[in-house]
Amino acid sequence: MCRRGNRNTVAFSIIGAATGALAGSFEILMIARIFQAIGTALLLPLLFNSALILFPPEKRGTAMGLVALVFTAAPAVGPTVSGMLISKLSWLWIFWVSLIFMLIALIFGAIFIQNITNTAKPRIDLFSLSLSVFGFGGLVFGFSNAGESESGWISPKVLIPIAVGIIALAFFVFRQLTMKKPLMNLRAFQNPMFIVGTLLILACMMVNLSSMLILPMYLIRVLEMSALSAGLVLLPGGLIFAILSPFIGRMFDKHGPKWLVIPGLVMVTVSLWFLTDLSTVSTIALIVILHCFLMIGIVMVWNPAQTNGMSALPYDMFPDGTAIMNTLLQVAGAAGTAIAVSLMKAGETRFLKDAPSSDATHALTVGIQEAFFFAMIVAATGLLIGLFIKRVIIARL
Repeated sequence: MCRRGNRNTVAFSIIGAATGALAGSFEILMIARIFQAIGTALLLPLLFNSALILFPPEKRGTAMGLVALVFTAAPAVGPTVSGMLISKLSWLWIFWVSLIFMLIALIFGAIFIQNITNTAKPRIDLFSLSLSVFGFGGLVFGFSNAGESESGWISPKVLIPIAVGIIALAFFVFRQLTMKKPLMNLRAFQNPMFIVGTLLILACMMVNLSSMLILPMYLIRVLEMSALSAGLVLLPGGLIFAILSPFIGRMFDKHGPKWLVIPGLVMVTVSLWFLTDLSTVSTIALIVILHCFLMIGIVMVWNPAQTNGMSALPYDMFPDGTAIMNTLLQVAGAAGTAIAVSLMKAGETRFLKDAPSSDATHALTVGIQEAFFFAMIVAATGLLIGLFIKRVIIARL
């Protein structure tokens, strides 16, 4: 946040979008996505830190709700816009459209954005940075391979990266706890409400990403819808998430987290329970309604849990808290989707083995039901954790 200021962080996203738009091979596309990931990793913590620093404690929920609106509005309409672009033009246009918006953001940022903290040049511990890359990168890579490998979780492509990740993270944690100026201050975990808030948003991330992966697969492969139609089915839920974010933030400021988090987790769990009963003849109306309730529940949990958890930290640990949350969110997202896909494939394979005469569509539906059952268990676990959440009494800075 204070090393180079806010203006230069968007450059990575621009480079990534431009490279992706011109990609002629998978390798170039991978490089483009890496640059986009770096840009996102830099921008999101800046966004959260700015909201926490600029707004007084009693308006922090509203501010974080507006931040949530910013980064959820695009994913809400993303599947629909992507479906239109792929159907009418080419997948490369997804990057061209992103590039246009990033260039606009660069211009506005250069004109209006200012540094809100004193700039500094902290020394970066390269060994810690390397350990974090191998640690978190190994876990994400291993989890991602688990969802794609024919051998599932026993594949060397899964076990080796995960093992490397765990070992590297063990050294990373030890080094951070023994350094005077750690790269990531893990002492944030000494605060119980930060732990509760982090666990809740990790549960939401696992549920959200696994649902965003499984539901389109169900709509396209089971109900035989086009990519554009599937995106339109999921559009109402995404829009509701984006629209409700500022409102939920204001509710948090007035009433605290518990009266939002608990009903939200109940709503998520019940919605997923109904989704475990999807079949080859489920109606579009049912799916739209369940997805909307799922998104309402998630937004009721995410913003209050994150704001309450971050507010439990002292001012000087805000950057560390946002870094920890955003890093773990990537791991949770990769783990959630990998486990969901693995369970879906396992359920599909087992059903075909027990009933060889059954069609592949029916078998896939069974696998999807098992994937949603996993998501429901995650949500129910989150509900138990949510019982311990308490409002943090924040002193004005």
